[in-house]
Amino acid sequence: MAHLLNVADRAESFGEPLKIGAIARLAGLLHDIGKYTPAFQARLAGAASRVDHSTAGARLVLDLAATAEEKLLAVLIAHAIAGHHAGLPDKRGSDYANLDRRLASFDRSVLDPTHQDIVPETLAASFPAFSWGTSRDALARQLAMLGRMIFSCLVDADFKATEHYYETIGERAKDRDWPTLAVCLPAFLAGFDARIASFGAPDCTIAAHRAEILATVRSSAAMAPGLFTLNVPTGGGKTLASLGFALDHAGQHGHRRIIYSIPFTSIIDQTAAIFRGVLGAESVLEHHSAIEDEAPRREGFAAADSERSSRDKMRLAMEDWAAPVVVTTHVQLFESLFAARTSRARKLHNIAGSVIVLDEAQVLPRHLLAPTVRAIDELARNYGCSLVLCTATQPAFDARKLEKGHALALALEGRELAPDPPRMHAAFRRNTLIHAGEMDDEALVQALAETSQALVIVNSRAHALELFRAAQAAGLDGLVHMTTRQCVAHRREILADVRARLKPEHEGGGQPSRLIATSLIEAGVDVDFPVAWRAEAGLDQIAQAAGRVNREMTRRAEDSTVTVFRAAGRQPPAEIAGLVGDMQRMMDRHTDLFSPEAMDEYFRETYWRLDLKGLDREGILGLMNHSHGQGLDVAYRTIAERYRMVETGMVPVIVARDDVARGAVDKLGVADIPSGALARILQPYIVQVPPKARALLIANQHVAFAAPKIRGDQFAVLKTPSLYDAAVGLVWEDAEYAAIEGLVI
Repeated sequence: MAHLLNVADRAESFGEPLKIGAIARLAGLLHDIGKYTPAFQARLAGAASRVDHSTAGARLVLDLAATAEEKLLAVLIAHAIAGHHAGLPDKRGSDYANLDRRLASFDRSVLDPTHQDIVPETLAASFPAFSWGTSRDALARQLAMLGRMIFSCLVDADFKATEHYYETIGERAKDRDWPTLAVCLPAFLAGFDARIASFGAPDCTIAAHRAEILATVRSSAAMAPGLFTLNVPTGGGKTLASLGFALDHAGQHGHRRIIYSIPFTSIIDQTAAIFRGVLGAESVLEHHSAIEDEAPRREGFAAADSERSSRDKMRLAMEDWAAPVVVTTHVQLFESLFAARTSRARKLHNIAGSVIVLDEAQVLPRHLLAPTVRAIDELARNYGCSLVLCTATQPAFDARKLEKGHALALALEGRELAPDPPRMHAAFRRNTLIHAGEMDDEALVQALAETSQALVIVNSRAHALELFRAAQAAGLDGLVHMTTRQCVAHRREILADVRARLKPEHEGGGQPSRLIATSLIEAGVDVDFPVAWRAEAGLDQIAQAAGRVNREMTRRAEDSTVTVFRAAGRQPPAEIAGLVGDMQRMMDRHTDLFSPEAMDEYFRETYWRLDLKGLDREGILGLMNHSHGQGLDVAYRTIAERYRMVETGMVPVIVARDDVARGAVDKLGVADIPSGALARILQPYIVQVPPKARALLIANQHVAFAAPKIRGDQFAVLKTPSLYDAAVGLVWEDAEYAAIEGLVI
């Protein structure tokens, strides 16, 4: 009973800022009521059989509901209780683990009568005073989000109660307690103002424009919380401007934390480093880890609700995002908002009440845009969040520009933070676009040979590697390759070297620098090349590539060319092919393809072409239903499986390239060091590889799970350093070749 009361108190405290304290408390009170059974007591005494203790509380909470509204709320609580170990179940379906089947098969007679001492007589909880939708479809989506928030409060409370127990008996070291944003804000603002003051008075036109953007954005911080856009040209200082707004806005309205979401891991450390320099390293959490408990659990309920010991559960606990400032990826943020697993969902209640900056919002995956945008709207509508859609190529989400009721429509009128975007985009014009038609790799290598500093961006990792090998064979100086084959720590070194070479001669630069990369270089990476070549892609991608050319506007726009080419003999990936056509249609209608007007029309045409099926290709919205006959039906687990921003299904391998990484790997064998603390250190050393490739690497002893008795299969570490090429990263195909030929690498 002590554990139930402890979890109930914690869950209530987590739910109060969300206006769901009483609901979360009831979930905490009943979540382990199924342990009041002889079978579970026998398990505590050493019996090896698995025991379902999660269904009991779900059944009992439904029994407490007397009215139609209470029954609806009870279903949400039942989902949370039933899933507090194995993850949120679907309401119905063919899987035995779905909620309806579990409830139907539950035998309440197995419960010890003493359980009644803690079960309330009534539900004693009501729906929060939210802004509820008028249609059943909208209401179903909102209820599904509410269910995840209840689940988050419960599982985080359960995790923390378990962690606290092991701390008190000395079997675990406490990870850390984060300070609140309110406590940190005075120091944060002082640090921010000091950073801005260090730039001095604007000494050139571009610096004056940046100062104007920052001043205008900060002056808007008093606006009512909700949705905002920040349409700032590349090089306009949007990172610091958006941070300044977030700090001022949180101070004005009492937001609980700042979450800065970035599309690619390639630039997360760049942004996190800026934030640490301004705010202090101890208050910024960088979280993009792929090291999580990803084991599939659809084999049936017995396997899905396996009674993992509390100690195992504690060790597998990941971040709860309690830090005052979180720098993360779009994948982490949005997949968590649609998650069913406990390790990902536990952070959701801490997302509520945040200022969320969505950097490079234009790269949100189009096939998931409809559910993603509806989640954005719900966070602002009912969970106290302010969200800033921050980009140099603003997507067309403004409800005034879309048909009524469009899935992507957001109320954005009067919510632009930047000063006069068309004027600013004209002021920041820095390069000239050239359309070259078809070019093969030989022509690209020749183009690189004719200039000592240049950037080439292609559409696939395979093409980037082949082009790099061809340029190597040509003997080009200063040749660099950058793709996701390399871990973030390695890419950080590469970019530092590239930036040093690109500096003016009087600053020690002016050296050859020829970079061949995939699109990961485009979104927000701070490099300044004189020229670039970009394989055909969407207009937003072309514009982002152009942002890496003459970034500091030290050259004439006419001399700073961005050449768009069609890669000979290579079809663009399916997700890009349609966007190429959209861009080509804009060429016939607009002289300046990078103007806000051209970009707005491009996005509207893209969304029109895709229609709702294309914007919700996985049918996520259709998996949340509410009707008089069927009641609320949310397929939580199926939604989580389908909502994948990264569709490749890649899995992580840790490459311990330096003493920091090797030290963290060694510490994996120390049981009382939290997995989350070590995962934070190892994040920059992860390379994502295909599952079959990792399985082969493991089978051939090139990769092994570190400390599996303690950490399970969370930390896969590369054991054969020669597979990590200093120029191109992890070449797992070499391991495949070695396996086929029977060789030892």
